[in-house]
Amino acid sequence: MTKTALACIVLAAGRGTRMRSDLPKVLHPLAGLPMLGHVLKAAAALTPERTVVVTGPGMEDVAKFAAPHDTVTQKMQQGTADAVLAAQSKLKDFSGEVLVLYGDTPLVTASALQKLRDARQAADAAVVVAAFEAEEPAAYGRVVTDEDGQVTAIVEALDATPEQKTIRLCNAGMMLMKSPLMWDLLAAIDNNNAKREYYLTDAVSLARERGLKTAHAEIPAEAALGINDRVELAALEHIMQQRLREKAMRGGATLQDPQTVYFSHDTAIGRDVTVGANVIFAPGVTVEDGAQIRAFCHLEEARVGKGAIVGPFARLRPGTDLGAGAHVGNFVEIKKSAVGAGTKINHLTYIGDAEIGAGANIGAGTITCNYDGFRKHRTSIGDGAFIGSNTALVAPVEIGAGAFIGAGSVITDNVPPGTLAVARGRQVNFENWARKIRGEKKDKP
Repeated sequence: MTKTALACIVLAAGRGTRMRSDLPKVLHPLAGLPMLGHVLKAAAALTPERTVVVTGPGMEDVAKFAAPHDTVTQKMQQGTADAVLAAQSKLKDFSGEVLVLYGDTPLVTASALQKLRDARQAADAAVVVAAFEAEEPAAYGRVVTDEDGQVTAIVEALDATPEQKTIRLCNAGMMLMKSPLMWDLLAAIDNNNAKREYYLTDAVSLARERGLKTAHAEIPAEAALGINDRVELAALEHIMQQRLREKAMRGGATLQDPQTVYFSHDTAIGRDVTVGANVIFAPGVTVEDGAQIRAFCHLEEARVGKGAIVGPFARLRPGTDLGAGAHVGNFVEIKKSAVGAGTKINHLTYIGDAEIGAGANIGAGTITCNYDGFRKHRTSIGDGAFIGSNTALVAPVEIGAGAFIGAGSVITDNVPPGTLAVARGRQVNFENWARKIRGEKKDKP
């Protein structure tokens, strides 16, 4: 088929009052990404020449998130056709296909959207409606078609006749139209309805009146699901997590208890990775082949190298980079630090703003004291260094390769390579003290 230019319009002007939030509805996250971001990603996969996001007054935060895409403001909330017309100023010179999307339908996929393009080209239609089969159509608008499969009307459930209510083909909201023809159709839509709004769906009947072809593209019902409140947000989060879990497992990862593992939209999981129960991947995490993430771990903006082991009960904060075969054990927190290959940090430790070489051993209870109350400072630990238990490394400080730090030390100066450093009070033993003090207490009434 001849390739036709594509532009996308994403409607994101709704405040979402049922969310009961100061945050615009389309900025509420799903799998760590605002729902508008999911829609923009799906649209971007079709490589449109332009994408325009329609926002409402005072929604600068939505426009900021949508950047670098163009944004326009729908000054008055007068319906979906009015919202699309707001984007005309950015697309008035565009000729091709224009795909209209909704910023609150984050489960839409590129493959579902491509079906609209395929349907338009196959039928040479002026308007294509996205539709889905519903087992229980309920309050969905019905897509009415003729014997040739052309769409004759979209009828709201409240206005449907008993016969039309038996139709299971329902309106998914998304629509594809030819430009510049679409602007004439939209300009002809009136608001002669109960809500006094301009409905995008009226473009179908107007196209038919002008003898233009119309069509529908059937997409999965899941792709059409929208979000109006936090209950629906939670329901779609569940669906998204199921998608991400299946993607990870089909990619070669083992999830020991899939329902308790939570991914972000951009989590990258390699082959032969094992993930235990109750693990959370916040945005920005990469886990390379053969790594193990044991139970009750939390990872964010971190990289776990090939064959590394994390947890149980470990936290990797932003900026963590674990080398191949590194071990991070229970109740260890790491932030903004690089950990070399094969290094072991197995117990009860905080590593922040540090660089640790390969093959080092960090004893239980070690702390890098990176903050002096005003600024953050870095700690450097060389290859093969041994840090004894309960050591405090007061940054900025450097521990050379192969150096040893005695347990319980507070290290404030650099330690040269291969050196033993001990920094703690000298032990003093008082003979017979315990026997004497016990005797004194025994004699007292």
